[in-house]
Amino acid sequence: MRGIIDKTKPFCAEVVIISEKTQNTKPFRGSRPYKLGSSTKEAHYKMAEEKTKKTAAKAVKETATETAVVEEAPKQEVSAQQENPEKFLKDFNWHNYEEGIDPVDGEQLEEFEKLVAENFVDTLDDEVVDGEVIHITDRDAIIDINAKSEGVISLNEFRYNPDLKVGDKVEVLIDVREDATGQLILSHRKARTIKAWDRVNAAHDEATVVNGFVKCRTKGGMIVDVFGIEAFLPGSQIDVKPIRDYDIYVGKTMEFKVVKINHEFKNVVVSHKALIEADIEEQKKEIIGQLEKGQVLEGVVKNITSYGVFVDLGGVDGLVHITDLSWSRINHPNEIVELDQKLNVVILDFDEDKTRIQLGLKQLNAHPWEALGEEMKVGDNVEGKVVVIADYGAFIEVAEGVEGLIHVSEMSWSTHLRSAQDFVNVGDKVNAQILTLDREERKMSLGIKQLTPDPWTDITTKYPVGSKHEGIVRNFTNFGVFVELEEGIDGLIYISDLSWTKKVKHPSEFTNIGDKLEVIVLELDVEGRKLSLGHKQTTENPWDKYSDEFAVGSMHTASIDEMVDKGAIINFNEDITAFVPKRHLEKEDGTDLKKGEEAQFQIIEFNKEFKKVVASHMTIHKEEEAKIVKQAAKKAKQQADEAKPTLGDANSALQALKDKMDGK
Repeated sequence: MRGIIDKTKPFCAEVVIISEKTQNTKPFRGSRPYKLGSSTKEAHYKMAEEKTKKTAAKAVKETATETAVVEEAPKQEVSAQQENPEKFLKDFNWHNYEEGIDPVDGEQLEEFEKLVAENFVDTLDDEVVDGEVIHITDRDAIIDINAKSEGVISLNEFRYNPDLKVGDKVEVLIDVREDATGQLILSHRKARTIKAWDRVNAAHDEATVVNGFVKCRTKGGMIVDVFGIEAFLPGSQIDVKPIRDYDIYVGKTMEFKVVKINHEFKNVVVSHKALIEADIEEQKKEIIGQLEKGQVLEGVVKNITSYGVFVDLGGVDGLVHITDLSWSRINHPNEIVELDQKLNVVILDFDEDKTRIQLGLKQLNAHPWEALGEEMKVGDNVEGKVVVIADYGAFIEVAEGVEGLIHVSEMSWSTHLRSAQDFVNVGDKVNAQILTLDREERKMSLGIKQLTPDPWTDITTKYPVGSKHEGIVRNFTNFGVFVELEEGIDGLIYISDLSWTKKVKHPSEFTNIGDKLEVIVLELDVEGRKLSLGHKQTTENPWDKYSDEFAVGSMHTASIDEMVDKGAIINFNEDITAFVPKRHLEKEDGTDLKKGEEAQFQIIEFNKEFKKVVASHMTIHKEEEAKIVKQAAKKAKQQADEAKPTLGDANSALQALKDKMDGK
């Protein structure tokens, strides 16, 4: 290693260190002027001048000391020039001589390099180093990083630290070692970001606790400043309890745990809940170890749902089901409790691991059935409120926590069952009679219809067989119509008793629900509470008079109304419809009658019982067919005559009766 110093220039001039090991050139501070902004040049030059003066004074003092030592040295030494002039001239460095550079001994050079290593840093680009604030102006801070020149950083980068002062240590990034003007470019903001990510990664890997400042709310959580990085705090990770107001955390400094880092998108997720859970877990183990069924504990309502209430027992959560909140029926738990309410609960059950704890609130009070007075008995009339309506009936609360059921069949004397909603609504106050009462099973049945007289008690007086009445159509079946004569009195009209002449396939073809119909009582079953009605019986049977008008052989004129597979249909009037077989449609010219064609027809069959009429057009112009018809008519008349009793028949009957009385 060797070094040379230029004594013809001031000490602050360039000093060149040549290392045989590294072969690097490291400029010493002051080797060239550095340039600053206009606002900081004067202050910077002043500080540089003071440093240069101090350094120069020290150098002059050391030079004077060395000179004194040299002067006191003995003069007997013989120089290399005197010993071997030729060799000296041959090896003499004429370049150094012309430049005025003298050699420096090895000890001084080593000491100089040691000082440089201790006081100067390698100004590598994109390197984070520690610096010291040596001066602050209105807009900038001058930072000394032990390089050949100081760096300048805008005070905007220290906005987070309004208390910045001279002497403070700050982290800076060497952005550019030396720009075109020789200026050292530093950045505190970039250094903070790099160091922040190092700290965040270390906190995540080592699971250490970090402090963060809650800046603001955001969708689903909060934004937290951790080491200058904006981290996301999910709402579910703020506390073990549900958070209803996020704003109370804004502006607070809290402890967090880094739970997730996404290096690709530079996202950080923190949690405050994780720190709380660690403490609660210890408390939870202690509490769970002491749990026993039937134990009464104090807790705080943590959450309310439609099916129950979650209660915090001091680190352990238990559920009070909605059915265990009150002996009375309720629609929602918030009718009984509210959030953050303190209350006593009893432990009903828990699983083997004691992770699910079932609690009860109503069990702290005696069951209302136990307080039910002995004076209440079957047959008593009670008043209650409708609390629930089902398809089969309604539940009535006759006392707090004591309910009775009114079955839909006990709401009306009518045998035609309807929905309970047709009689009562939730919240209605109703009077009812106790039908059954079971204190052990805690069951009670009630009835409303029992408060009114049974209409069937005098049914035979009000609705005797053959009496005529008006009713309202209430319901249809495939076989008939139910007609209500009064509340509790329903009767059935069979489909065959709706009309004398119409062939009704379904009651809806004849009438509608809600229509009024005149009926006649056909049958009455008091024990079975059944009433048979008829509607067609309210009018005369038209077939009685039609038996003469449309007798076999009678002639009528009509039009073909409808063609069917085996013949045609003709309507003589609204009641009489006749069928014409296909071969009886033949006209005199051999062709058949068509739909809509008018012609004369002869009745060839009439059956009143089955309401059947058959007609023919062909018999009018064919003698043979006509004879057959005449014979049929004659036979029908004979049968009718035979059915009528004669005077002779009457005399014979009387004679037989007389002989019997005489003992003959």
